[in-house]
Amino acid sequence: MPVWDDLVGQERVQTQLAAAARDADALVTAITDGTEPPAANKMTHAWLFTGPPGSGRSTAARAFAAALQCTSPDRALGGEPGCGFCDGCHTTVIGTHSDVQIIRTDLLSIGVKETRDLVRKAQLSPAVGRWQVIVMEDADRLTEGAGNVLLKAVEEPAPRTVWLLCAPSLEDVLPTIRSRCRHLTLRTPSVDAVAEVLVRRDGIEPAAAAAAARVTQGHIGRARRLATDAAARSRRAAVLKLPLRVEDVGGCLKAAQELVDAAAEDAKQVAEEVDGKETEDLRAALGAGTGAGSRMPRGTAGAMKELEDRQKRRRTRTQRDSLDLALTELTGFYRDVLALQLGSSVAIANEEIRPDLDRIARASGPERTLRRIESIIACRDALDRNVAPLLAVEAMTMSLRAG
Repeated sequence: MPVWDDLVGQERVQTQLAAAARDADALVTAITDGTEPPAANKMTHAWLFTGPPGSGRSTAARAFAAALQCTSPDRALGGEPGCGFCDGCHTTVIGTHSDVQIIRTDLLSIGVKETRDLVRKAQLSPAVGRWQVIVMEDADRLTEGAGNVLLKAVEEPAPRTVWLLCAPSLEDVLPTIRSRCRHLTLRTPSVDAVAEVLVRRDGIEPAAAAAAARVTQGHIGRARRLATDAAARSRRAAVLKLPLRVEDVGGCLKAAQELVDAAAEDAKQVAEEVDGKETEDLRAALGAGTGAGSRMPRGTAGAMKELEDRQKRRRTRTQRDSLDLALTELTGFYRDVLALQLGSSVAIANEEIRPDLDRIARASGPERTLRRIESIIACRDALDRNVAPLLAVEAMTMSLRAG
């Protein structure tokens, strides 16, 4: 299966990347053979993929990385790079290619130390592949200092090193970095396209795939999770009941507490699954004993403290992401309400709760619905500014009631 098959609804971007991959292949071949490189070249050393959540930014970057590493013999006969079955494509797609680094973070930011380590690695020549490729899935999470470290590497790249940066928008990346990248904008794929890929790739029943694609409005990752995870569907259903529960102050405060508690429980589950193993692995690596009450060797306290701090930051990120997903669902609810109030022809995403939507739509007007949507956006902004989650969510639920 070609590496582009999972890039849903992005035909224009796929065409551009395929053309660049062809020129990149010709360039490496010329360098290897000692021949004249091609005059016209659509390949460049730094790319910036932007687009709304769920549009497939990381999928596009990974597919491009695989095409750059493609070693299919069909290329010599005019075949397209990115066959999907050669060793270069396969190992890139599954994340084991030695010359492709996938950088993502489960923390709130990417710091200077991690970026410096990455830049040092990027100076190396490819070990076995045709290019040294760095895919940074969370370029928007670079701190200002880390961004300045990365800037130097993007300004003066090592030969045959390619940077593939992903971010929601241009404004999420330092101007000095984005000005040195070729920019590709992805769009939200259609509901039908998302449903098709869920059926083809994940084996999901067509009806379930169509329902998941519709309620997530083309967000591929969320659609797949809803279609395959009963717990995710249950949490979503609970969030969509919140607008019916904020009729008085007590209801507002209770709903806010439950929303924050659910996010904290998500963070706790992730911690239970990951933290214990990380701690035991580090203790073993540092030479700690395995018996009860065994002590850590001298000089290792700093490493353990660093791990504990990282785990704490990850729990904060997980809780914030869980809350953000709930706020996204709430925005979708009021978007449907607004569509009903305005008599819009746009499809209703949450058709399965149409009676609830009708009830809220009849009880208020479009202006009030817009103010409610604005209060959800304000809550997300407050969380980004590290406002205490309960305070931010309580302010939002009170605004949903007051309008």
